[in-house]
Amino acid sequence: MRPPLRDVIGPILGSIAFFVLAPGTVAFWVPWRITRWEMAPPLLGLTALRPVGAFLALLGLAGLAESFWRFAIHGRGTPAPVMPPTRLVVTGLYRYVRNPMYVAVLAIVVGQALFFGRRGLLAYAALVWATVHVWVLGYEEPALRARFGADYAAYGAAVRRWWPRLRPWRG
Repeated sequence: MRPPLRDVIGPILGSIAFFVLAPGTVAFWVPWRITRWEMAPPLLGLTALRPVGAFLALLGLAGLAESFWRFAIHGRGTPAPVMPPTRLVVTGLYRYVRNPMYVAVLAIVVGQALFFGRRGLLAYAALVWATVHVWVLGYEEPALRARFGADYAAYGAAVRRWWPRLRPWRG
């Protein structure tokens, strides 16, 4: 059953704003600043990496949009720490990996690196992952454990942080 619109309009608007601000900056604006989205020779001389990169970036964008939607509709909040979800989100892509938004952003950046043939974007993706990993360990997971207790502990024990499960978790 879907929640009434009045219960999710704030989370939807907040999620849209945060989507533009955070992933918009990390996955689109910074890569554009690095590359101006100009093609370089294909990485490793493999032109086949270009369509792989395009697919990866589009897949990441779809996963990111789905995860943001799920936070607003199911979690009744946003990914932004100032308006966190009121309910633990463990459906959709969250059944496969604990951090689908971060994985999606990395897929977008790596996809762009492969598509545009830019090693600099691969280095940027590594920097983004390291920064996000420290954030997740130092702030996000402790905050989720404090907020959702045993439910988050069970979820965290069953679903990996970065590498998706092959079968969905049904906790």
